[in-house]
Amino acid sequence: MKIITIKEVEYIAFSLAQEMLSFNEPIPDFSNRFPNILESCLAMPFQKFSKKSLYPTLISKAAILFYLMIKNHPFQNGNKRIAMTTLFVFLYRNNKWLKVDAQELYNFTVWIAQSPRTVKDETVTAIEKFLKIHMITCST
Repeated sequence: MKIITIKEVEYIAFSLAQEMLSFNEPIPDFSNRFPNILESCLAMPFQKFSKKSLYPTLISKAAILFYLMIKNHPFQNGNKRIAMTTLFVFLYRNNKWLKVDAQELYNFTVWIAQSPRTVKDETVTAIEKFLKIHMITCST
């Protein structure tokens, strides 16, 4: 399984979010991100305990990545937009994609952002379900 790196987020996800998902609020420069939070978001899906992956499947890794990118706010602004593009980059690197209406994805992302942290596990489970419903294999 292929990981996603800081450089990929900076050059692909961040740039795409800045260019393609513009709203009334611009995304600040990548260098203005909060130190170590992005690194933590990207590392968490690949954490192990007693040599056993905490997130063993692509869907579980993608779900926790998406959740953390939204909820941990690694950037001053544009966290939902960057989380969406980061999710797409991660899935694409692993030969997957989401076939979903843009408005549905946006609404789901806002719902995650508004979810209380006290229901983190339930929210991550909902993300996994969403991904299972909408994930497709990329045709090469």
